[in-house]
Amino acid sequence: MEHDEVDEPGKAFEEHEALQLPDKQTRFWAMLLHFSVFLGYVLPIAGLIAPILIWQIKKDQLPGIDVHGKNVVNFLLSFLIYSVIALALCFILVGFLLLPVLAVAGIICPIIGGIKANDGEAWTYPMTIKFF
Repeated sequence: MEHDEVDEPGKAFEEHEALQLPDKQTRFWAMLLHFSVFLGYVLPIAGLIAPILIWQIKKDQLPGIDVHGKNVVNFLLSFLIYSVIALALCFILVGFLLLPVLAVAGIICPIIGGIKANDGEAWTYPMTIKFF
């Protein structure tokens, strides 16, 4: 009887861990969703279209993708708004300081998001406006 009691907490822990960590396929597609933002450097509109397509196609098949899709699209929309504001502020020279900061954030944030997604975490991009 004691042996069964020892196994029960271990099983509960394993089941709890299995519920928290997304499967390998979900982690892969979530990582790909974050990294697809970089397609914008090859074809500008692709950096917006590819993440939205991956999110919309995979969110029903892999429910864990939905939160990643929302985070990426919120980031992209926020990044677009901040870029327009920074460009407008270039007329008073402040924008020239903001544009390099945005450029660095546009590279680093999707990389961090992709790495965290591969680890099974949903990372919220900093300073994003919550549209979804």
